Amino acid sequence: MTTIKAVIRSHGDSGDQSSFESGDTDSQSESSQSESSQSESSQSESSQSESSQSESSQSESSQSESSQSESSQIGGSQIGGSQSEDADASDSNASSDPSDIAPLESLVQPTSADDTRGESDVAPVDDDEITSESVYRDFVVPQSADGLRIDLFLTQSCDGYSRSQIRQAVQNEGADLDGRIVRPSVRVRSGQRIRFRVPPLPSDDTIPENIPLDVLFEDDGLVVINKPPGMVVHPARGHWTGTLTSALAYRFQSLSDVGGPTRPGIVHRLDRDTSGVIVIAKTNAVHIHLGAQFHDREVEKEYFAITAGRIDRDRDLIEAPIGRHPYQRDKMAIREGHSTSRHASTFYEVISRHGRFTQVRLLPKTGRTHQLRVHLMHLGCPIICDRLYAGHAEITASELQGGSRATGEEWVLQRQALHARKLTFTNPQSGKRMTFEAPLPSDLQSVVDIL
Repeated sequence: MTTIKAVIRSHGDSGDQSSFESGDTDSQSESSQSESSQSESSQSESSQSESSQSESSQSESSQSESSQSESSQIGGSQIGGSQSEDADASDSNASSDPSDIAPLESLVQPTSADDTRGESDVAPVDDDEITSESVYRDFVVPQSADGLRIDLFLTQSCDGYSRSQIRQAVQNEGADLDGRIVRPSVRVRSGQRIRFRVPPLPSDDTIPENIPLDVLFEDDGLVVINKPPGMVVHPARGHWTGTLTSALAYRFQSLSDVGGPTRPGIVHRLDRDTSGVIVIAKTNAVHIHLGAQFHDREVEKEYFAITAGRIDRDRDLIEAPIGRHPYQRDKMAIREGHSTSRHASTFYEVISRHGRFTQVRLLPKTGRTHQLRVHLMHLGCPIICDRLYAGHAEITASELQGGSRATGEEWVLQRQALHARKLTFTNPQSGKRMTFEAPLPSDLQSVVDIL
């Protein structure tokens, strides 16, 4: 069991990120923060119970105070470490101007009973009040959050929820600002008090859903899927239904559980808007074997992409370390010597050039979060329609042909032009080297035809 955990922590994949990597983005860290928040609430209730029995034992009272102090420290650490999925797991509904977002660690800082900080630095002033129907949290708006919309402030203050979920809760009269019910667009001021009815967290269990799957291959130990664009691989913040794991759970009786209950069968991942080949394990033995191949870089991956800009060299190797973006939590960036930076290597070969655009074949040698997208941006030629790294999320035929969008013209593409075309690995059961290829989906084929 110890060996398995070591493999899981060390493995990664790129536009396809391995479930053995602690890094995708966003969805893993946010899921873990949600669990941390639940753990904090449990510890707070436990410590209150111990405190109520303190008259019978002074020793128990000391333990209760110690427990409360630890709970407060956990809460502060959790909120300060909040981050963005997608990676893909990023929530498209939560986008906002980065200049409008105050540092998370200064927004909300849970306090203990003996906290002596000034009120402007205080966040929750009471422990969670739990009733038979609702859970409430109370906040005092700090100076650093002055002027923020109330839905944005609460999104940054309550881990585990997307902005759309918080906005809906406020819209349903869930937020009381200085004694009056307000709408999501209201802006808060320093010193104001908020009582927020926290909505229940969606279950992170995999719920089977009858979603069609394009199966490229299947045997007793694994299945190879051609994932469509727009499908999240496993449940994450803001994406609890319509996932690949939900479709798999409905169709297959047995899937590996090495990755946990929310990620049955998932050996590696693709970003939500990346289409193409992904392998799924049916048994734990096959999962571990495939995971070892990804970890040892024995799996060959080939991607197809269309970039905005002409790549000058016909082929080259990009070697540039990738780490967390310094201030945009949804993004990664080229970062030298940072604690989050990891070596990243991508070989590319130009297929063809068309005016301002380039079709390119990509062979990632490592598997970092958003690796291909960040490396192409580093060349000055980001993938077209990549909302995070290209600055636009859609394109028309006129724009592809070098002109401007005509009035009323429909979009040809509305997601990043990145496709996992081929995947080669050794079948753990047969020992045979196998290659699977997914044809270009219709949206990317339309772009190629126009070019």
